[in-house]
Amino acid sequence: MHAFPKDLLVDIRKHLEAEKEDLTKRIAELTVQDPFSDPDRATDNAASDTEAAEESDHDRYAAMTDELKEKVAEISDAITRIDNGTYGFCTNCQAMIDTDRLGILPMATLCKSCEEAKKILIKT
Repeated sequence: MHAFPKDLLVDIRKHLEAEKEDLTKRIAELTVQDPFSDPDRATDNAASDTEAAEESDHDRYAAMTDELKEKVAEISDAITRIDNGTYGFCTNCQAMIDTDRLGILPMATLCKSCEEAKKILIKT
């Protein structure tokens, strides 16, 4: 198994760490904006329409936060793969993932062939 050039991995790691930091900040911002983060909310005796709006907003913020947390986990996994020397190799067939694919999706874990095969299996 060939390895990616170290200088390339250093740049990818820096990019991933910066993106992870940005996403973590965004998660913190969304958490603060979530109406359920207000400790006085439980005792504010809000009207039912206000309560419904708060619940809807909470659901929206929770969904966005969950999506960002999933992306942070994918980035963390990619950084781990860089550290252990498996970054850029398909987790299914161990073939090297095309660098163009990694340029677009640096957290990719599957080569194009395995990704397409996975999509076919999901459809059936």
